[in-house]
Amino acid sequence: MISPYPHLIDLNDYPVSWWKQVVDLGEQIKNHPEIYAGACSNKIMATLFYEPSTRTQMSFQTAMLRLGGRLIGFDNPANSSVSKGETLKDTTKIVSGYADILVMRHPVAGAAKAAALSADCPVINAGDSGHLHPTQTLTDLLTLQCEKGRLDHLTIGLCGDLINGRTVHSLLKAMSCFEGNHFILISTPELGLPSYVKDILNASNCDFEEVSSLEEVLPKLDVLYMTRIQQERFASREEYLAQKDTYILTTKKMQAAKKDLVVLHPLPRVDEIEVALDEDPRAMYFKQAKYGMYVRMALIITMLNLDTHTTLLRGKTFPGAVCKNPNCITHTETYLPKSFISLGNSLLECEFCNERLLMEH
Repeated sequence: MISPYPHLIDLNDYPVSWWKQVVDLGEQIKNHPEIYAGACSNKIMATLFYEPSTRTQMSFQTAMLRLGGRLIGFDNPANSSVSKGETLKDTTKIVSGYADILVMRHPVAGAAKAAALSADCPVINAGDSGHLHPTQTLTDLLTLQCEKGRLDHLTIGLCGDLINGRTVHSLLKAMSCFEGNHFILISTPELGLPSYVKDILNASNCDFEEVSSLEEVLPKLDVLYMTRIQQERFASREEYLAQKDTYILTTKKMQAAKKDLVVLHPLPRVDEIEVALDEDPRAMYFKQAKYGMYVRMALIITMLNLDTHTTLLRGKTFPGAVCKNPNCITHTETYLPKSFISLGNSLLECEFCNERLLMEH
């Protein structure tokens, strides 16, 4: 299924050269913001945020305002027709008719792709549950380019909730495309990386290892990407409490780290980074959030000027095949096609949430 508009659902839908163009433009905007002050005059951006957000929502809104554009949208679906039972398709169809570009955050995996199927303007995925977060990845790439001077030959530790961390999934997929990067995945077995992301790393011949101890690997790292244990992704509070304090970065632990280590965090922080660490020059997470505004300015400009279509669905429906992920958009928006990519040997992958399904003969 092909849309006549360019969309950013998954960063890997575009070549690495395109990412670099966006990141390089973000760096130019950071250095010379006055040049781009009217780049989006007379343009309207709609922000549809179905779940809470501070940095992503406000940085997108600020980005558009700094480019001279205007805003519509909602940050609470209870204040919209969604509360009356309106489908995602209908909401998207209506709002995209009012706007030049649409930015969506949603608590259900695959929602951004589902929205793009019916949108009459470009759609940017601002996070779909624990699935993907491509604009955070662009933020991370700009941060690393500016603070480390390169995107290759880095030893990167990713720590915490790796199973639900959409920022982690997107970053790993992106950084696996750059030569010589080595990933150390730091988590408990219960919070380990999903198999589909490991498959991507393996397909890229990317070097990675899984460990449970942060202290053991901290001295090796060029970059440490901390994440919070996401309470909202757990089935029960008891499951969350069993994991929440497993990984805490302290000033004492940082004594063993490299002098030029870069500590990143997509935020919000709960207690996984000690507040005293904020004064450490290696702590880049607040600066990282500001880089996000610049790269989103670059992305808005880029998407509004792209003259291309997007292939959204490449697979097909299979008799009896239904996604097993309870948080897949195909379960709540039942009109959507149950579209799967065949991976061979009776293994299918849902095109909306990437969940794997083994078909029985």
